[in-house]
Amino acid sequence: SSPHLNGGRTTQNIMLDVIIALAPAMVASVILFGFRAAVVILTCVATCVLSEYLCRRVMKRPQTVGDLSCVVTGILLALNLPVTINPLIAVFGGVVAIVVVKQMFGGIGQNFVNPALTARIILLNSFPSRMTHWVQPFDYAATADAITTATPLGILKEGTGEALPSYLDLFLGNNAGCLGETCALAILIGGVYLIARRVISPVIPVTYLATAAVFSALFGRDPLFDLLSGGLLLGAFFMATDYTTSPLYFWGRVIFAIGCGALTMVIREFGSLPEGVSYSIILMNILTPLIERYVKPRAFGSPKKVRKGGAKE
Repeated sequence: SSPHLNGGRTTQNIMLDVIIALAPAMVASVILFGFRAAVVILTCVATCVLSEYLCRRVMKRPQTVGDLSCVVTGILLALNLPVTINPLIAVFGGVVAIVVVKQMFGGIGQNFVNPALTARIILLNSFPSRMTHWVQPFDYAATADAITTATPLGILKEGTGEALPSYLDLFLGNNAGCLGETCALAILIGGVYLIARRVISPVIPVTYLATAAVFSALFGRDPLFDLLSGGLLLGAFFMATDYTTSPLYFWGRVIFAIGCGALTMVIREFGSLPEGVSYSIILMNILTPLIERYVKPRAFGSPKKVRKGGAKE
């Protein structure tokens, strides 16, 4: 009811900025893994768009396809999948992300966990062998029957004695992994773009990465290797910063990011899985309302609580 200043930003142009920021990672995935990577991305995006359109029609609610949030969800889901994934599995993931995680809770702004990450976790538990089938970059003929290799974190976790990739290989993406997590350079370019455009605040990604580095050092690991490996950078810049599922207030964001970083490294070090980004962000998404409750600042002009002895707090 009060007059408010309009910053001129809409959901659509914010999501368009996110798509632009994800473009380097998408291009890098196609360069590294070939045309099949483009097929996975297009399949996920098309599934998410169609799922949102049909779901809104069935529920007789206003269409929200035009805000492009479903496109962002599709891209993020695709970037969290291996290039050898069966397209039907990708379709199933897109339906879960949009229909179950997003629309069944009311649509954009109402989901309490990140749709793309939740869909990835469901796929990982439903199709573990397909979701952990990795191939080396530039093996453009790779299919579901191709010879598998291990991700950098997998090599470290299993301790097979296989040579770890160099920092340069990790930075440029010359290693096995999901489509969007291998090339650190592409993710950093997109992350810097989002911060420069003020789409996201640097608080969550910087705190997340710093916490992960500190815990990596405490566990006797290589912090730089951990930062450049797996989905840590992708998660820190593009998924932990999701408006709906991350805290609004500064200290809430700090606590949220510290929790993400700590949980990520605890899972990597002590868990059965070599990676922990998806689970850590989802767990902190669930805790976001509780964090907000305790860091919410006192409203301007509201009276302080009076203690039993008469003194004000």
